[in-house]
Amino acid sequence: MENADAHRRILELREELRYHNYRYHVLDAPVISDAEYDRLLAELKRLEEQYPQWVTPDSPTQVVGNGVLETTFAAITHPTPLYSLDNAFGPQDIADFETRAARALGLPGPFDYTLEYKIDGLSVNLFYQDGLLAWGATRGNGTVGEDVTPNLLGIAEIPRRVPLSGVFEVRGEIYLPIPAFLELNARLEEEGTPPFKNPRNAAAGSLRQKDPRVSAGRGLKGYFYGVGQGVNALGVRSQSELLDRLAELGFAVEPHRRRVTGAAEVEAAYQEMLARRRELPFEADGVTVKIDEFRLQRELGFTAKSPRWGIAYKFPAEEKTTRVLGVTFQVGRTGRVTPVAELEPVHIEGSTVSRVTLHNEGYIAELGLCVGDTVLVHKSGGVIPEVLRVLPEHRTGDEHAVVWPTHCPECQAELVLSGKVHLCPNPLCPAKAFESIRHYASRRAMDIQGLGEKLIEQLLATGLVKNVADLYKLRLEDIAKLERKAEKSAQNLLEQIEASKKRGLERLLFGLGLPQVGEALARTLARRFGHLDRVVAASVEELDAVEDVALTTATAVHEALHRPEMLELIEALRQAGVGFEAREKPKGNALAGLTFVLTGELARPREEVSRELEALGAKVSGSVSKKTSYVVAGPGAGSKLQKAQELGVPVLDEEGLQALLEEKVGVVDSR
Repeated sequence: MENADAHRRILELREELRYHNYRYHVLDAPVISDAEYDRLLAELKRLEEQYPQWVTPDSPTQVVGNGVLETTFAAITHPTPLYSLDNAFGPQDIADFETRAARALGLPGPFDYTLEYKIDGLSVNLFYQDGLLAWGATRGNGTVGEDVTPNLLGIAEIPRRVPLSGVFEVRGEIYLPIPAFLELNARLEEEGTPPFKNPRNAAAGSLRQKDPRVSAGRGLKGYFYGVGQGVNALGVRSQSELLDRLAELGFAVEPHRRRVTGAAEVEAAYQEMLARRRELPFEADGVTVKIDEFRLQRELGFTAKSPRWGIAYKFPAEEKTTRVLGVTFQVGRTGRVTPVAELEPVHIEGSTVSRVTLHNEGYIAELGLCVGDTVLVHKSGGVIPEVLRVLPEHRTGDEHAVVWPTHCPECQAELVLSGKVHLCPNPLCPAKAFESIRHYASRRAMDIQGLGEKLIEQLLATGLVKNVADLYKLRLEDIAKLERKAEKSAQNLLEQIEASKKRGLERLLFGLGLPQVGEALARTLARRFGHLDRVVAASVEELDAVEDVALTTATAVHEALHRPEMLELIEALRQAGVGFEAREKPKGNALAGLTFVLTGELARPREEVSRELEALGAKVSGSVSKKTSYVVAGPGAGSKLQKAQELGVPVLDEEGLQALLEEKVGVVDSR
């Protein structure tokens, strides 16, 4: 084998093995047999022994266990430096930038520019060798970053292969969409974990998780905007052409990009993009302005830190000072008590801010916040009001510490401490009732249009409803006699309530507000069990065996479903005629709670056997542990069979699997 061919084959094998490691260890969904994996690894070892100059520390032959269960964040040197843009803060800065470029080029201008939103995330560099993704690293100091390749594999916007030869570096920004950020923070707060302060911190924290499975579940995305080595192979002459070419290669590029001419058009476009900032699904802190032609970029070159051909036109960091008038405490639908700072109203980025969440006691302590303090406030990502810091130099001596209540501010029940979270234990707390009804009626849950906050307050105040089941007892005359409620709108509301009975199990599970059950997990549970009664009847072990359900979540869900008030609510919903069936055909449950691992060569494709087992309620995993129920081993089974024998896990051949299925289910042909 020629040297070049051997090098290419080594890179190809590494990329294939890393992908299969990711499928096996992170997704628990292998797509090749152990024997095939071992064959690929053996070929790589053979080539690396023959060509030792190409052995690298991150090769699958050098990684203990060949796994990616933990990312080590090894230092990695970028082949070409990653520069950062200088900043502009107003139209004069842009005019000066164009003047400097014209002077350096000896041209009069104006110049063509490509503008993109400057996404506030984590910069990365992707390195491709002969079309294969070899590694991906954070920007770091621009010269050396951290190898986060396993975590990047979970981001759909990153192609694993591109139709290019040689070396190819792609630069981009990894970010967390604002909806995913809000959902993540809500989940963290529910668990009593400190939330992230903004989407950028959340993206950085998510990408740098040591367990890639955590990163893969966070919903990270990426946009790509530049190339280091390899740009000549693309046949493009400008930044605008580069973005179009990257999109053709499968990379996500910023969809609001535009091409303009001259500083005046840059300013006009910037103002338009600033006005649309709050509509974006991602956090942006400015607009990147780059001279479009690569010929001019090459002539302008770089300073020690930044390109002379580009600049970041930053959005105004609108930070306002205001005073904390008091701290009130809100009770959520789960009983969680959350402190809220009541502020002297202040106008920030298009709206008036008078209230800001303070999350928990630890957050208040970290800020050093007292009632009466002057604070600096902004909107994180132009969306979420946040206290940046306390300004102690403005204190007068009249400030006082925040006093956490010992009793629920709504029903006066004594609060209980669960981890770092204060909870109201009273199932009849009116605040919990309000929040639970509002959540139940929300668009993503049971979607009862017309049931807004004011109406919920009226229904609770008049005693017409005490919980979500009482919604189904409402009559036309009950609603019509409420303040400002015409008979027509009352009839529309009743029709919406009636229609909600047919929303299906996944929306009902989400609407019930079970701990740690978001939309995705509600869908998973609905598909797995098919009926609410089966979810209620499931043991902690059966819930834990469901894909994407951790033991802590299984325990919390089981406890919530078996509280007396929840059982009473479920029965009331049944009597009201609310549908408990899943819309999708449920999987069988004959193998519920059992976990299988398949290894070796089987008579049928492993994917087919896996689907059959999952259809009967089993979980099929890629790794053997004490929780594994059975290992199904065919000829050529290797390390998994050995581990099963060490742990005492029952091992079946295909005839044994067939016998088990006949015992559990009846006659099922698994051969």
